[in-house]
Amino acid sequence: MKAICFNFEIHQPFRLKRYRFFDIGRDHYYFDDFLNDDIVTRIAHNSYIPAAETLLRMIEQSEGKFRCSIAISGVAFEQFEHYVPEFTDVLKRLADTGAVEFVAQPFAYSLANLADPEEFAAQIADTCSILKSRFGVTPKVVRNTELIYDDDLAPQLVHLGFNGVLTEGAKHILGWKSPDYIYTAASAPKLKLLLRNSKLSDDIAFRFSDSSWPEFPLTADKYIDWIASTPSDEQIVNIFLNMETFGDLHPATTGIFQFLEALPRFAAERGVEFLTPSEAIAKIKPVGELSVMHPISSADEARDTSAWLGNRLQNEAFEKLYSVSERVRQCNNRQLKKDWEYLQTCDHFYYMSTKQRGGFSPYETPFQAFTNYMNVLADFLMRVEEEFPSQVDNEELNSLLLTISNQGAEIEALNKELASMRKNVEQYNIEHRLRTEEPKEAPKAEAKPKAKRGPKPKAEKAAKEEKPKKAPAKRAKKAE
Repeated sequence: MKAICFNFEIHQPFRLKRYRFFDIGRDHYYFDDFLNDDIVTRIAHNSYIPAAETLLRMIEQSEGKFRCSIAISGVAFEQFEHYVPEFTDVLKRLADTGAVEFVAQPFAYSLANLADPEEFAAQIADTCSILKSRFGVTPKVVRNTELIYDDDLAPQLVHLGFNGVLTEGAKHILGWKSPDYIYTAASAPKLKLLLRNSKLSDDIAFRFSDSSWPEFPLTADKYIDWIASTPSDEQIVNIFLNMETFGDLHPATTGIFQFLEALPRFAAERGVEFLTPSEAIAKIKPVGELSVMHPISSADEARDTSAWLGNRLQNEAFEKLYSVSERVRQCNNRQLKKDWEYLQTCDHFYYMSTKQRGGFSPYETPFQAFTNYMNVLADFLMRVEEEFPSQVDNEELNSLLLTISNQGAEIEALNKELASMRKNVEQYNIEHRLRTEEPKEAPKAEAKPKAKRGPKPKAEKAAKEEKPKKAPAKRAKKAE
């Protein structure tokens, strides 16, 4: 039986305010709260909330047969809780249905896995913590920023406890193979790969309201027919979309919500089911290994990372940002660490791209985006300098950071040693108490028989009293 695996991705960055050169060293707040509030609130009410409510109706009308997954970045979740908390309530209702799987992704929607695996792991853990505390779920499948993946990432994901990853079905990786199967990672066979069907995903994401498209208009029955007519041995079709596709990229007037809501009905007629990523991994057997030597993504036709790291401006900003990662990680300044997370969001680097770009950018040119970001970064680096001065040479700094990082392990070892010593002391006290109590009990047992003997005879008492009198008699004889 053929299945569809839907994943809806939700992300909004903390956009930077206009930050001038003369602000460096004077203004340590970098973000445009008014712009962020305006954009997040608008998209939430036009797209996220009606789309989530549509998913709720689809689950209810299909009696739970419609199933899907959602990936939400930590930076987006923080803004929703601050600006549109009603959306988090709808997400909670989706989680309570049991038909929606929440997929983990980096908290800051960053490119950390390309530069700092330790930071990447920390951000994944932060997002999992949010999902656990808000929705009571523990993700077992992960979606990296913009579906970025390569062989180097797979072993780390397995180590972090994941059994599946969502990524792009890039043609230059697949070759003659189809994305409509489940594969295992060549570098970590325990990890299962679910590959995005780029054509069927982009038919909705980019072509749904394009009147010049030969297949326009796209209807739910036509779309399900395309999926049902794929080769019978291709068991899973992965449709990964940004949630703002519904209501923002394609306004409600295009009929996009009605299209989405009608899919389960036509799928049931054609014998097509819906699965969450974890259900797909559990039910469908992988057909083979897939090796990805260089990072792939869902961006552009190249399906690589050039949208964020394709020119000298982007690479300079990226390298400077991550050059202080170890210093930031070891500091205790909470605001500095929070700014560090927000500055890692990949959108900042995308705005610097000199390639033909799509989507929204708050800057007129990539060079303006670069200048603004570098001004902010200059002030941020000054603050890092105050925590860990760069005058400290690398050898001394590395020794200091190693000492700091080892403190936790040393303290834990000392605590274990202390606990062992306490246990030994307690054991000694118990044994010592037993030894001291034993002789006290013995005399008590012997005291009773002695009491029965009664008083000593008078003859014995008189004999003892006469002994001292014999000594002078002996000395008298010797004198004679």
